[in-house]
Amino acid sequence: MKRLEISLSGQRIDLFEEEQEIGSWPVSTASNGAGEINGSGCTPRGAHYIRACIGAGEPENAVFIGRRPTGEIYSPALAGAHPQRDWILTRILWLCGREPGVNRLGNRDSQRRYIYIHGTPDSEPMGIPRSHGCIRMRNRDLIQLFDLVSPGTPVDIYE
Repeated sequence: MKRLEISLSGQRIDLFEEEQEIGSWPVSTASNGAGEINGSGCTPRGAHYIRACIGAGEPENAVFIGRRPTGEIYSPALAGAHPQRDWILTRILWLCGREPGVNRLGNRDSQRRYIYIHGTPDSEPMGIPRSHGCIRMRNRDLIQLFDLVSPGTPVDIYE
């Protein structure tokens, strides 16, 4: 069985099959640090799973709004025309918490907070917390990971 581990302190995502690591990539998590409360802008900790895999077949740098492709392809010119957008690109792995009162239900619900693993512009640094709560990845890394996981894959986020 495959599973993901996300280290907030290490700014890495590791993919395991059974106990063997089969992939590891740099990420960027929340600039506000770890936390589960709705509206905090923090990355939630604890046991999660992939609720949905969104964007199969979309081109690299495809732009998503509300989990739907807009038909746009990210470029510096598009970024200049929309400076306030939080760019969600290429693919989305939508996370759902497994721990009621920690990251599920009430004002601590990762799914209702729309916490994703998603692509980001290549100009954004990895290994540095810069997101609004999600886990950002390089687009090519995310395409690789997307093809190796499926809905239901366990995800553990820890400090």
